[in-house]
Amino acid sequence: MKSVFAFAAVLAISVVGCKTPPVAFTQRDLAPPRFAAPGAQGDGSVLLPNQWSLRPVGKQIPVGDFPVNIAMHPGGRFAAVLHCGHGTHEVVVLDLREEKIISRATLNEAFYGITFSADGRALFCSGASDEVIHRFSFGDGYLGEHSTIELREAELRGIPSGVAVDRDGKLLVAGNLLGQRVTFVDLTTKAVRGETIFSTNTGGVFTNKSAIAEDEAAITKRAEAALQDTRSDLPYPYGCVVDSQRGRVYVSFWAQHCVAVLDLNTRKLITRWATEDHPNEMVLSKSGRHLFVANANRNSVSVLDTDTGKTVETLVAELTPNAPAGNTPNSLALSPDEKLLFVANANINTVAVFDVSEPGKSHSIGFIPVGWYPTSVRVTPDGKKLLVANGKGIMPHSNRHGPAPGREPPASVREYIGGLMQGTVSIITMTNREKFEAQLKTYTAKAIACMPKVNAESSESKFESPIPRALGQPSPIKYVFYVIKENRTYDQVLGDMREGNGDPSLTLFGEHVTPNHHALARDFVLLDNFYVESEVSADGHEWTMGAYATDFVEKTWPLSYGHNKSKKYSYPAEGNFPLATPAGGYLWDRAREAGVSFRSYGEFVANGKTNEPCKTKVKSLEGHFDPWFRSFDMDYMDQLRVDRFISELKRFEKEGDMPRLQIVRIPNDHTSGTTAGKYTPVAQVADNDLALGRFVEAISHSKFWPQTAIFVVEDDAQNGSDHVDAHRTIAFAISPYTKRRTTDSTMYSTSSMLRTMELILGLKPMSQFDAAAMPMFNSFLSKPDLRPFTHLPANVDITARNKANAPGAQLSAKFDFSKEDAADDLLLNEVIWKSVRGADSVMPSPRRAGFVFNHPK
Repeated sequence: MKSVFAFAAVLAISVVGCKTPPVAFTQRDLAPPRFAAPGAQGDGSVLLPNQWSLRPVGKQIPVGDFPVNIAMHPGGRFAAVLHCGHGTHEVVVLDLREEKIISRATLNEAFYGITFSADGRALFCSGASDEVIHRFSFGDGYLGEHSTIELREAELRGIPSGVAVDRDGKLLVAGNLLGQRVTFVDLTTKAVRGETIFSTNTGGVFTNKSAIAEDEAAITKRAEAALQDTRSDLPYPYGCVVDSQRGRVYVSFWAQHCVAVLDLNTRKLITRWATEDHPNEMVLSKSGRHLFVANANRNSVSVLDTDTGKTVETLVAELTPNAPAGNTPNSLALSPDEKLLFVANANINTVAVFDVSEPGKSHSIGFIPVGWYPTSVRVTPDGKKLLVANGKGIMPHSNRHGPAPGREPPASVREYIGGLMQGTVSIITMTNREKFEAQLKTYTAKAIACMPKVNAESSESKFESPIPRALGQPSPIKYVFYVIKENRTYDQVLGDMREGNGDPSLTLFGEHVTPNHHALARDFVLLDNFYVESEVSADGHEWTMGAYATDFVEKTWPLSYGHNKSKKYSYPAEGNFPLATPAGGYLWDRAREAGVSFRSYGEFVANGKTNEPCKTKVKSLEGHFDPWFRSFDMDYMDQLRVDRFISELKRFEKEGDMPRLQIVRIPNDHTSGTTAGKYTPVAQVADNDLALGRFVEAISHSKFWPQTAIFVVEDDAQNGSDHVDAHRTIAFAISPYTKRRTTDSTMYSTSSMLRTMELILGLKPMSQFDAAAMPMFNSFLSKPDLRPFTHLPANVDITARNKANAPGAQLSAKFDFSKEDAADDLLLNEVIWKSVRGADSVMPSPRRAGFVFNHPK
């Protein structure tokens, strides 16, 4: 029997009257206080760029760059933390009695998997693209002798992920994420005993060295060929659990909704058990009777009966009943008495607690607020302490050691946004059961208080807006254009505008270079407190189009950006992997669902060769994209893109109508650095500026203008200097209904922009983040001003090319500009700074808002 348990009962007890994120807005439901910005707040909380807050409990121990997994030593005094971020990968050992770090070891590369042997004398962890398992001897909290177990030749691709050891300590099992296989290692001989390979050719499974007549070389060749296939039927093995009592191995298939059951001895596939989407971490009860599986895309945990394989119940780890997707449950832990299950919810920064003392009749008892993006939760063997790894947990308010000419990595790398979120481990003391449950009521209230708030602190008295206050209400705006640009902060472009909160000393592309950006901000509305939720383009395009980035994207982009010398990692977003697709789909999926016409120009589109049409990367855009509008290509001018768009607009005018939602990519503000012969950074940003001006001019002079709104945003604000926060970016709201010549300093994020468009078009939210985000009410008025916009000419040569002796030319020549963010963005931004400001200029240290500080218990 399947039952579903949410947290409604506890909500009624601990926070009377709490409801789901609002879909209807009233006079009281206005934006947060103006000038609120990410960082520490007066009430002790920390405001995030996505408008959610942190109120972490317990003691915070800073550990390193993106901790993703904790292995608890069987003795209970020590815990090993694995870091797999953009920066240095390492294992850090915590002494839980002293609550401090006592040893650490760096690794070339790792991914997720870490475990102690049953006797605690050895520690094993993934070696990722090195295709090895690292082994450390372990004693008294210190990592000792280090060796590696080779899983395959280094040039082949497997990427070991989850690892598990049997109770006798003789066998290690490793899932291989991109190799679509599970490897069995004899720990006595330290040799591979065999593998189970999940074939994409047949859709079945076969094993080598025993169960098939094919020789190993043929099998390996066949499996390697399958690696180029990113179809959704690939399983992407993630977590592994050994059930020694039953002679089985359980493997979670990250890209599917099932757990594979393998025979521990023959390595044959026995069966698959159904779960919900994106199953990742699993935990097995001591008896082996129940397997708990976290489902990242469905806010849930599947409880499976290992005798029958059936789902006993589904536990829903939501703060509010029937919440959209977005929790991202990605780690589980059972209390020693197996009465409590702890669920780490990465995206809503909480640990959910369930009473599972009687599986089938489980119920939620509360939430614990923790740090930013919890990735792992563990309980000490005595049940007295709860450990939580917060992947993005600690970040100082400002960077005093930002990138500067002459500074060599790794010092500069630490200031890159991809490695700035130095994580923490929360240590939360748990008293006896009765006291802990009482404490949970207070914790739960704090967790709910971290959701985005609405309040009445606004200077607007009439609250008139063309933006509907509830889904389905009419709007005078019929057509929406959504323009996506690349990688700039607010201060880089608009920091010289006196009307806003800018720092002109950080401005690289000021009004002389970007006259149209400045004119649009000045003539319509200046948004000087607007943030992206993302760090780089990989998660940026996912947030921009889906108001969410999956755990797959969040956990793999640091590898593709910072650890890709092996070239085994592909860009994980924008339709390259079906596994990256959010549970709520993308903006066009919601448009299709609502019967709203839509069209993409360059977004989630793959370029063809010169003079050949483009192709969409996702099936849902088939028939809804322009094959002759070129996507990311730094050798192709934005003027040509806008020429193509204007020709389409003229066609629509002749036909009398056009798609109501149009997504347009204008990417050249990314730039190509100072590579000799390429367009200069100033030329490319100026090209982008002129293209945006011409784009708005064409629409504002068209017959559609009286019913149109144009929204413009950067996909991310990657590594640009900004005196407020690294996530602050340039954004525009352009419409006859926009408040003219005003500054709106309400705190908004990309999810706010998405929510505004959804309300205009009558689309349901895609995730918890656009559902809860405050729409951009304060940027609009109910009375239209139909004056069109006329673009300004470029003040610089938009065809200027870099000379061979340009600052950073030799370095830029090594960059890969074939796709977004393939170049080292830290070095690229330094090159751009020197190109604009001079070879001897010093790039200022950018400021980053603080996110998690040591919080009192």
